Amino acid sequence: MPQLGFGVWQVPDAAAEHAVGTALEAGYRSIDTAAVYDNEKGTGKAVAASGLPREELFVTTKLWNGRKQRWGRDEVLRAFDDSLGKLGLDHVDLYLIHWPRPMRDDFVSIWKTFEEIAASGRAKAVGVSNFRPEDLERLAAESALVPAVNQVELHPLFPQAELRAVHAARGIATEAWSPLGQGKELLTLPAVTALADKYGRSAAQVVLRWHLQHGNIVIPKSVTPARIRENLDVFGFELEAADMAALDALGAGAAGRRIGPDPAEFDI
Repeated sequence: MPQLGFGVWQVPDAAAEHAVGTALEAGYRSIDTAAVYDNEKGTGKAVAASGLPREELFVTTKLWNGRKQRWGRDEVLRAFDDSLGKLGLDHVDLYLIHWPRPMRDDFVSIWKTFEEIAASGRAKAVGVSNFRPEDLERLAAESALVPAVNQVELHPLFPQAELRAVHAARGIATEAWSPLGQGKELLTLPAVTALADKYGRSAAQVVLRWHLQHGNIVIPKSVTPARIRENLDVFGFELEAADMAALDALGAGAAGRRIGPDPAEFDI
């Protein structure tokens, strides 16, 4: 899985084909979508139109398990088939449970169906999104299959150090959604803009570099061609240790700096 990919959250389906096509032309080879984003069709059209060999691409989508219902085996399989159909693919490289919804107590049974999907080869790997340490512990107690990835909110203002340590201990890759903090506050902080000036880079490039040096997988999103290309151009420099520490310090005591929903409470 490429460490730097392209995300399409909040990109309308009509715009997804162009945005993903631009990203693929720029050199991205990993694309992250989800059923609830409602842009799998546009994403799939861009993948097909790119002419790139399928084996060079890494496509991720997610089960939207947020409806007010319990998800049984048949519902999960139907949802997976629906995503493949919209994408126009015979397999995805990674399939994720979008939210744990612990109050529903059904993510273990969903994971059992994910085991089937992985065994079938129609998803090369399976993982989770927004899972907490206790959710991962529950999976480990009831399944031998370790999630390949946990995709979570993660950025310098919400660095998730404890969760990243759990991932490292369990052999789970850490993937950051909203790696730039959705552009709110983070990219205008003096600590970030000062480093952008120092390295002759944009604030976004500095933050993405911080992620890469921590070993996080990142999926920045943009529909602006120049920014799409800029976000990929982060391999020609390296942050010094003191500068990494300065960005790490932004998240000190950041328990309340979450931008998105709390997985312990999110149920829709």
